[in-house]
Amino acid sequence: MSTVLQVENLARSYGEKNLFENISFIISESQKVALIARNGAGKTSLLNIIAGLEPCDAGNVNIFNKGSFEYLKQDPAMSPENTVFEEVYSHSNEIQRAILTYEHVIKSSDREAIEHAIAQMDAIEGWEYETRVRQILTQLRLPDLDQKISELSGGQRKRVALAKVLITEPTFLILDEPTNHLDVEMIEWLEEYLSKSSITLLMVTHDRYFLDLVCNEVLEMEHAAIYRYKGNYSYFLEKQAERIDNQNKETERAQNLMRTEQEWMRRMPKARTTKAKARIDSFYELQEKASNKVYEERMNLNIEGVRMGNKILEINDVSFNWGERVILKGFTYTFKRGEKVGIVGKNGSGKSTFLDIITARLRPQKGHIAKGETIQYGYYKQQGLIFDEETKVIDVVKEIAEVVRIGNGDNISAAAFLNYFMFPYPTHFQPVYKLSGGEKRRLYLVTVLMRSPNFLILDEPTNDLDILTLNVLEDYLATFNGCVVVVTHDRYFLDKIVDHLFVFEGDGAIRDFPGNYTQYKLWSDERKRGEMMKKRLAVRKPEPLRVSAVAPGKLSFREKRELETLEQEITALEAEKNTIETGLQSGSLSAAELKQQSERWAALIPEIEQKTGRWMALSEREETL
Repeated sequence: MSTVLQVENLARSYGEKNLFENISFIISESQKVALIARNGAGKTSLLNIIAGLEPCDAGNVNIFNKGSFEYLKQDPAMSPENTVFEEVYSHSNEIQRAILTYEHVIKSSDREAIEHAIAQMDAIEGWEYETRVRQILTQLRLPDLDQKISELSGGQRKRVALAKVLITEPTFLILDEPTNHLDVEMIEWLEEYLSKSSITLLMVTHDRYFLDLVCNEVLEMEHAAIYRYKGNYSYFLEKQAERIDNQNKETERAQNLMRTEQEWMRRMPKARTTKAKARIDSFYELQEKASNKVYEERMNLNIEGVRMGNKILEINDVSFNWGERVILKGFTYTFKRGEKVGIVGKNGSGKSTFLDIITARLRPQKGHIAKGETIQYGYYKQQGLIFDEETKVIDVVKEIAEVVRIGNGDNISAAAFLNYFMFPYPTHFQPVYKLSGGEKRRLYLVTVLMRSPNFLILDEPTNDLDILTLNVLEDYLATFNGCVVVVTHDRYFLDKIVDHLFVFEGDGAIRDFPGNYTQYKLWSDERKRGEMMKKRLAVRKPEPLRVSAVAPGKLSFREKRELETLEQEITALEAEKNTIETGLQSGSLSAAELKQQSERWAALIPEIEQKTGRWMALSEREETL
């Protein structure tokens, strides 16, 4: 495989903080590589250096075939006055200019301009490109293409940025936290899109299911060095544990030997022979090896929350609207002691509003909420990060409590609690402004947990927290004896923590699903397949229309042709699927045939779903004519 990216002896530091030094690695064609490190280790800085947006202190970066390289930043820069359509097509290559012209004139009644635009699309073979772009835009559920960027939410902006980089079909793509601000449905679509693509990928993400399914190699940044693992996230966890265990054993051996050498240094003879000098040099090398950090088993930290009474939280027939948008409609629920609830739903469905209602930050427009007298909330909010930047980290937490009472009746100091959440003691006396964005989010989480709540509410806790912090938080929640309500798009987090789900289905409807996210996804997918089949059978086949009949808001000439083709393709694929299923059940296939047919059947399922989704989107627009 040819080399796509070559990084040699790269180094970067900020002031006294050394992010990394002498790191080297190569990424080859079609490799999908994840970069893992704790917050503040320099992940984003490394990506920016590779993309040429930030200087390095030493070393070299070479990207081969730069003309086909794209970088999706955490917060992509966009022109606020651009429409969504203009932003998506802002690369302005020949095909995109032709599509832009075609989409503008097709809304007019200028037959001559329409025919010229169609001829231009035919000349450059732009129809296939335009169809693929339309499929991406449909799957990403982009807002009105004429809407300005300045009017979009964070999730909508992220989807526009994704569309912008994906439609160019880059051969090398860098993604920095691509799943932030995306709902679960969008994350799963992107996951499938990237895993099937032959694109070369380097990405930073905290979404462990996404990482596990998409990436086939992991780069770990630890102590300013790079460790490489040729496997997915599950393989990385196994091999990382082995590496840490070996490092601990080597450090312990060095520490034992160092005790003997220290005694020799104390009684070292004054005569400096060549042999003695060599032993002195070896002592200092041994001292450096013995000072390497020893990874210790993390203590079981069960914070003792405020005592819970019998009455916890009762929601009675609650309704709430934002204007014409219905958030809750007659919702009733009584919380029980110790339950852990996950909240999922599309962006804009009202998940955060629900949290504000149950914590009395918003009043319901109908119904009422009764909170038990002993309930003490701990509320981690998306926008709750407010610190005096000059305050020392240790002073931030000491303002809340000097000690934290844990479940066995003992107390631990504020410093020990910080250390548990991966703030090593040297960082305690740094001012807050020296922390990275992710480290500040982690400090905010610590301030919420230190108040010993017995009803913990977490609104997108996995955004901006690194994987190591998420593991610590999950361990903490596993032993938390109060109630937990969590809004998150992190499926791994949900599967590990929650007992059941509140699924926001839109128009104020909330489904209480008895299980974790993976169980819900299996149930939901089966239900959707049944609904799509019913709809396909119920909708009549559309009549072909002439180009001159196209009007604003209606299907374009190309889309009508696509709709007709999709119906034929789906029918053929479903017939093939049924034939394969019959063969698989016959018992007459050889082992080789069984393997081949099973693989083809597995490939047909997502292909049928993708084409059916596009068919439904076009059919719904056709029905409104």
